Amino acid sequence: MQLIWFKKDLRVKDHQPLFEAAKCGPCLCVYIYEPEIIESAEYHSSHHDFLNQSLRSLDESLRQLGGRLITRVGEAVQVFSQLLVEYPFEAIWSHEETGNAISYARDLRVGRWTKAQQIQWNEFAQTGVIRRLANRDGWSRRRNQMMGGTVVPVPEKIDFAETVEPDTLDLRQVKDFQLDGHQKSQLIEGGQQPAEDLLHSFLAQRGKNYSREMSSPVTAPDACSRLSASIAWGCISIRQIVNELKQRRAEIRESKKEGVSTGGWLTSLKSFDARLSWHCHFMQKLEDEPRIEFENMSRSYDGLREMEFSQERFEAWCDGRTGYPLIDACMRALKQHSWINFRMRAMLVSFSSYHLWLHWRQPAVYLAQHFLDFEPGIHFSQFQMQSGTTGINTVRIYSPIKQVKDQDPSGEFIKRYVPELTGVSEKHIAEPHKMTLDEQNRSGCWIGKDYPTPIVDHLTAYRAARDRIYAVRKQESTREEARKVVKKHGSRKGSSSRRG
Repeated sequence: MQLIWFKKDLRVKDHQPLFEAAKCGPCLCVYIYEPEIIESAEYHSSHHDFLNQSLRSLDESLRQLGGRLITRVGEAVQVFSQLLVEYPFEAIWSHEETGNAISYARDLRVGRWTKAQQIQWNEFAQTGVIRRLANRDGWSRRRNQMMGGTVVPVPEKIDFAETVEPDTLDLRQVKDFQLDGHQKSQLIEGGQQPAEDLLHSFLAQRGKNYSREMSSPVTAPDACSRLSASIAWGCISIRQIVNELKQRRAEIRESKKEGVSTGGWLTSLKSFDARLSWHCHFMQKLEDEPRIEFENMSRSYDGLREMEFSQERFEAWCDGRTGYPLIDACMRALKQHSWINFRMRAMLVSFSSYHLWLHWRQPAVYLAQHFLDFEPGIHFSQFQMQSGTTGINTVRIYSPIKQVKDQDPSGEFIKRYVPELTGVSEKHIAEPHKMTLDEQNRSGCWIGKDYPTPIVDHLTAYRAARDRIYAVRKQESTREEARKVVKKHGSRKGSSSRRG
């Protein structure tokens, strides 16, 4: 008997463990609800609902193949020990996972247990992350080969093991783990078919203006693929997306040869392809250096913000009550839908790190709860990049005022999520605190009563943050450490790009 352990790979298409296990004997398909993960600080009830949607979809796919999914609750080794008694299996098949410290420690325990039990554990890569990578030279080439390879087909025939489990899929609910409920309105549904529907609508229609419209929160929900949650939970694979993207680009190029106008398609799909590569690039950072989930990538920045953390500022940021309309609108939209576009995410992190001078770890955990697409490797690497603690990336301090003028000049998005600003004119929508008393009266929004005054002064906070971050950055010891970070994590641009 072969046990297929589903984790964050909740699909049957391009699932190599399932495909390979099917060749070896009767298959037992298992998902484990792990309390340690579910009760962790980053987990949210919205994640749980998406997970259950995906598990239901996976079970339906397996039933169409003549099998089913069984679920258990508990610590992985204990669950496997019990399953071994009930359904003696000789091997475990699964995908590799670049997760947080909890899943990493869990995998180490499973590895020790399988070795002690003389059970073979077969793991397969499902992203471009490469384990035990010596260095980044050539990584991009190897990643592209892996993700550009042939999609693993759904097995034509699977001999499923007989079970004595109840016929109904046992989905554990939010209340079973004492998670707080939520009132979010999901933009994305869990499961393989919803993920494929999103991909196809993006490649056929929605993605045409992706490169031009992905930055504004007004246009991004439609112009972006919105596949990030489906990718994070494994409802669809990067390899399937890359293959279908390649096919779509070929179709558009052929149309262009025939004189058909292709608009912005090729530019947009090239941009999208690059972001799929960056997905794996950032995950590789955590794989190579797991400590960056908790510690500054460049230790030169240790102590820069940690001792000055303001709980009051943090709570205002969390609540969307900073007095900066686009910051507040983005936070409220995120908490309502569990998704927001990348530029607005970067702006939220930049504001917390520079304007509010908050150390990145606590805000990172908070946003992890509200990102339905929370992917530890991307999340913590990006948080450090946007807060300036990598030592190698350009320091970007977003102006929450300029971003309104660039991305939401009419205030359409802002007024949708910050309704107390509905009557504020376009002239003042970026800085409503600058309205006169007469203008506040006419707008129906009194600053300090209906909407808060800015929690910090933009220019004062910007200049202080810039001076402090560059004071560290210009030190020779910081530059020396930056060279080490580049060697370990750099993307190998420029003259070395030929090597990947």
